[in-house]
Amino acid sequence: MDKDTIVKLAEIVDTAAMNAEPIEMLTASYPELDLERAYDVQRASMARRFNRGEKLVAMKMGLTSRAKMEQMGVHNPIYGHLTDEMMRSNGDAIVRSEHCHPRVEPEVAFILGKDLVGPVTSAEALDAVEWVCGALEVIDSRYKDFKFTLIDVVADNASSTRFFLGETRKRPEDLDLGNLGMVMELNGKVAETGSSAAILEHPARSLAELANMLAERGEKLVAGQIVLAGGATKAIHVDTGDHVHLTVQDLGTVDLFVE
Repeated sequence: MDKDTIVKLAEIVDTAAMNAEPIEMLTASYPELDLERAYDVQRASMARRFNRGEKLVAMKMGLTSRAKMEQMGVHNPIYGHLTDEMMRSNGDAIVRSEHCHPRVEPEVAFILGKDLVGPVTSAEALDAVEWVCGALEVIDSRYKDFKFTLIDVVADNASSTRFFLGETRKRPEDLDLGNLGMVMELNGKVAETGSSAAILEHPARSLAELANMLAERGEKLVAGQIVLAGGATKAIHVDTGDHVHLTVQDLGTVDLFVE
């Protein structure tokens, strides 16, 4: 797949995200699109955002459930890029009309105190973490009828759209990071319960995987960046008027509303 095609596909997914207009999955028209080229599309679409003035502030991991990876026939999670424009404060709202298929999932977020360059072990990755907090990520596939392949998801920046960080921050050594209980409520009723153990069996493994995958492209994580380790439960669909409330053991609460 040549560079012009990569740029064309990046424009398609970027425009769909900006306008909340669903598109046909890319692999239907470009069956030659593979995982490596999908990440090229992702980076080209992010370059368009950076050219508009957005800044990279975070990365997110997806497909961090072992069962889900086996189901999809892959051996690694996937990742996406998050900008300052995607970041919201705890208790803020998202606008329903700015999304195609909004879903919310509970996360553990790492804030890095120093650069992290792969290859690294989980322990080495965790050593780069200064703070841990709870988070909610809003994911939004831009594909029509919610039909897509894993490759399409990667090209679409892993369905990234918005994220919210909790205000309680703790050092990783002060937490039982591998087994933090999580309860996500929708409009006052429990929607999902889970544990940070569902994130690659330990969130630090997810962080290490990200550093190692980026290293394969000669890239690294830098001090100050945020990393969303991956969903601890299934994502829930949200619509206008909804309120999502997340409680994370030892890390307080995170809230978002849908306007």
